[in-house]
Amino acid sequence: MQLTNTLTMKKEEVIPHQPGIIKMYTCGPTVYGYAHIGNLRSYLMEDVLEKALRYEGYQVDRAMNITDVGHLTSDADTGEDKMLKGAKREHKSVLELAAFYTEAFFADCQKLNIRRPDIVVPATGCISDFIEMVSALLEKGFAYQAGGNVYFDTSRLETYYVFGNQNAEDLAVGVREGVESDENKRNKTDFVLWFTKSKFEDQELKWESPWGLGYPGWHIECSAISVKHLGEYLDIHCGGIDNAFPHHTNEIAQSEAYLGHPWCAHWFHILHLTDASGKISKSKGAKLTVSLLEEKGYDPLCYRLFCLQSHYRKPLVFSFESLDNAVSAYQKLTARIAALGKDGEPDLEAAKPWQEKFKAALANDLNTSQALTVVYDMLKSDLSDAGKRFLILDFDQVLSLDLLGAADRLAQPAREEVASELAAEIQALIEKRAEAKKARDWATADAIRDELAAKHVVLKDTPQGTEWRLEG
Repeated sequence: MQLTNTLTMKKEEVIPHQPGIIKMYTCGPTVYGYAHIGNLRSYLMEDVLEKALRYEGYQVDRAMNITDVGHLTSDADTGEDKMLKGAKREHKSVLELAAFYTEAFFADCQKLNIRRPDIVVPATGCISDFIEMVSALLEKGFAYQAGGNVYFDTSRLETYYVFGNQNAEDLAVGVREGVESDENKRNKTDFVLWFTKSKFEDQELKWESPWGLGYPGWHIECSAISVKHLGEYLDIHCGGIDNAFPHHTNEIAQSEAYLGHPWCAHWFHILHLTDASGKISKSKGAKLTVSLLEEKGYDPLCYRLFCLQSHYRKPLVFSFESLDNAVSAYQKLTARIAALGKDGEPDLEAAKPWQEKFKAALANDLNTSQALTVVYDMLKSDLSDAGKRFLILDFDQVLSLDLLGAADRLAQPAREEVASELAAEIQALIEKRAEAKKARDWATADAIRDELAAKHVVLKDTPQGTEWRLEG
């Protein structure tokens, strides 16, 4: 599989450090509010990537953090502590707030058929790991104490701005508009590893450390959790493009300083979901959530299809008109699948070329739009209906659009209409069968059962009489 690597800005083959096993890390949510659909686009595309790798035959070990510790808007101890602000807003403790919105996040993921990562780790459960990593960085000379806090010293690095689209003048912390400089820093690009002195004196969550009572900086949690659960070599690190700087830049700096060798080979970044006003985000007060889509009558899987129709490396512009187009496409696709016959066995050899086309689309920088084109072309082909149903189920291991389930639900009213029309005939045959059984005429009784089975009528004998239902 080839993916765009944000480190090099080139499409490169993913080569796992350990053959056959992909170690994959996902930056998880800061759980101070409901996830918006822009944020969920990133998790959705990371889900597709994981499933595509599994479809290709890899074992995927994937970890994700939950940021339930204070998350500041800058490394200069400025802005707002999002967890603290949310707790005050909702009259909850920080941990109560985190538990509520963590559950809400995974509920939204379930509605979008996003697989829960194998390893999900709240930051509050890893304080000793953060302290161990910060201590090691101090010992190695990559960190220093100043003003009660512990900072990473970026001057010790040969290269700090590792991503190709960064430059010091535009992106340096401390020169960005609206960000106050931190007088404790030796260099404007240094960042906090551990706070003991913060403007947030009412910070609810604090822990004892060698440097005093305090709490971790934002960046340290992902490095420590990844190394602890996935090892010293990471194959793919995922996240939204807004995390590339400073978060992922700082992760690379502290992780490689701690480990003493290159850490992550491939960086997978998803571009923003936007609307007419720009990037959709929780901090802007946007209310575009999965629940809102449901309230407006949209199936969340139509939003999943909407995302799959675009490439993850392109900004995606959201509007309800475009979502309506995705709804129409989903309905037409499932209607076509619902019309497929269910008899016969699939020709697996005839299906293989289509599977290879589907894999090729995914291997080409996770081109989900091209993968959907393969689905449409396959349905228009002369492949048997049994083969088409087999491939729809096979492709949906990655697409996760519940295509067969939706198609079968679409066909249900038609089956009920047929059942109504045949009810009298079916009931007459059931009574005739009952008489044959009473007369011990088993051959006739079996023949009637077979006749009904041919019409997709399934019988069930109960103490109260014979029940029937339509299948297929």
